[in-house]
Amino acid sequence: MKKPRSKAISFSAAILTISDKAAAGRRTDTAGPLLAQMLAQAGVSVVAQDTVPDEAEQIAAALKRYTDERRLPLVITTGGTGLSPRDVTPEATAAVIERPVPGLAEAMRAAGLTHTPHAMLSRGLAGIRGQSLIINLPGSPRGALENLETVLPALGHALEKLCGDTRDCARPLHEQT
Repeated sequence: MKKPRSKAISFSAAILTISDKAAAGRRTDTAGPLLAQMLAQAGVSVVAQDTVPDEAEQIAAALKRYTDERRLPLVITTGGTGLSPRDVTPEATAAVIERPVPGLAEAMRAAGLTHTPHAMLSRGLAGIRGQSLIINLPGSPRGALENLETVLPALGHALEKLCGDTRDCARPLHEQT
């Protein structure tokens, strides 16, 4: 069976960094800009980048702003997915999504385990709100990039379907290339 080809993605996205220290100006966000660069290389236009503290209400409000008001098809978060008491990104995301997309988070954790056993501690999730896909990534720059790299090949197809593409995905095997 052939490995699916990655195709260029042409969508808009937002990146939300969740970090108490970065939000307070005590640390420079490095993961967000690196993710923006990777997305841009894939053809995704990053139209918003913000930082909020590890506060569920502020995270949820930013996610709603990106999905409901700005109607961005892709929202990537980085940070707040671990076991620390302040890590509440998955809970904030779960409160705003309408449908989960567990395969994305499962794939990221599985791929992460090839790099570190700590990947199994990630609580990040992915889900849909309206016509937007929200994906939680770890806060470490390396972990965030590795996780995005894992799901990037599927994002174009996911966003096309989410935005209303009705083409049949279930082509016979002999028609697939």
